[in-house]
Amino acid sequence: MKTNRRNFLKVAGLAGVGLAGAGGAAAAATGPVPPGSTRRASTQPRFNMWGYAAPRLDKVRIGQLGIGGRGGSALARLPRIEGVEMRALCDLLPERAAGGAERLQKMKHPVVPQLYSGKEDAWKRVCERDDIDLVYITAPWQLHAPMAIHAMNHGKHAVMEVPGVLTVEECWQIVETSEKTRRHCMLLSNTCYDFFELLTLNMARQGFFGELIHGEGAYLHTFTFDPSRKQKTWRLQENIRRNGNLYPTHGMGPVCQALDINCGDRLDYLVSMQSDDFMMRKALESAAAKDDFWQPFAAEASRGHRGNMNVTTIRTVRGRTILQQHDITSEQPYSRLHKLSGTKAVAMKYPEPPRIAVEHKRWLNEKEMKALEEKYTPEIVRRIGEMAKKVGGHGGMDFMMDWRLIDCLRNGLPLDMNVYDAASWSVIQPLSEWSVANRSAAVDIPDFTQGAWKTNRPGMDINLTRGGNTPAI
Repeated sequence: MKTNRRNFLKVAGLAGVGLAGAGGAAAAATGPVPPGSTRRASTQPRFNMWGYAAPRLDKVRIGQLGIGGRGGSALARLPRIEGVEMRALCDLLPERAAGGAERLQKMKHPVVPQLYSGKEDAWKRVCERDDIDLVYITAPWQLHAPMAIHAMNHGKHAVMEVPGVLTVEECWQIVETSEKTRRHCMLLSNTCYDFFELLTLNMARQGFFGELIHGEGAYLHTFTFDPSRKQKTWRLQENIRRNGNLYPTHGMGPVCQALDINCGDRLDYLVSMQSDDFMMRKALESAAAKDDFWQPFAAEASRGHRGNMNVTTIRTVRGRTILQQHDITSEQPYSRLHKLSGTKAVAMKYPEPPRIAVEHKRWLNEKEMKALEEKYTPEIVRRIGEMAKKVGGHGGMDFMMDWRLIDCLRNGLPLDMNVYDAASWSVIQPLSEWSVANRSAAVDIPDFTQGAWKTNRPGMDINLTRGGNTPAI
């Protein structure tokens, strides 16, 4: 039996999965998994955005939406890349937009940005301007898809912070809009540009691991619950209302790049399981007893929807497996796992220091690791790595990501990551919620490339065979 995209969403109830993150407390949909294909039925010719190069831009004129934590960090990086003009800054809070402009002034940025704030839809005016090439989205999660879609429909390229978009329907919408408008839509997946991840990607492409069998990724990150701090409650709200892998892209991105997902293989189906909550409810009830501010949060947590650890397993069409974990509420050191296991070698980043074993016999010593780094460090790191470390942003990976984005746009090159990556990595979030709600039932992962994964070539040009000539200031 075949099911088109709309029927698949209707039958599975997936169109509403993830809506809790959009301001509601809706539980993940339950019901039978639909049989057959998850591919959409299209009556119109589609344009494959994989490998698509938009016309080159002498200058990249940016409108930034959201000047909070991640937005403020981006403002410290983007103006350091030649050819960037920050034309517009938007935030719901006027003081944040003004603060961003002051930061640019201190950096002696040659352009004075126009500020937009005070209204919830002020961001639409930025997308509709004629002098913007790229909309850089660092806004709350639920706004990522609406902002990106509106930007593309008004002729702008769009990039958005992780974890990307929240529902299966939104994943299809960004793909369809990007194909229709021929505007890029990229996920700002900075971990793909971390140094060990780039090293192991280069090694995988050169056959060091043999044939890759398995990959692991995670977001294990303890956010200490401090009752005296009442800001940033959005993350707390997400995690007490929803069960699933709510932040999959940090772990998914680098593993999918190494496994050639969407360009030689694709994600087939997943199974997801969630632990009970052993910590957050008790912490919130204790805080609520002392401060009424926390009572709604404690009440939400007491309904028993939320757990601590999520474990999601994925199988690819070619028979490889991926493990993804998510837990930000129990006590543990930071980890993204990042494990690649092949027929000849294995690499593991956490617990640090990163390590590699050949033929699965022993971990290489420090001298042997340095020799591998010298041989396999990709050109992007050799060319911009030291500058990236100086500018910063999670040790430099944020800047390397921004630099390569601007470099591709200025040279008229395909982006290292594209809309199919954004959809494939983001969809793990709502599908994992559905699986958890259905007693860890398996659920198919849509093929957003519509079969083009069979012939698409690997995307990330980490050895800079083209471009790589944009100076960093």
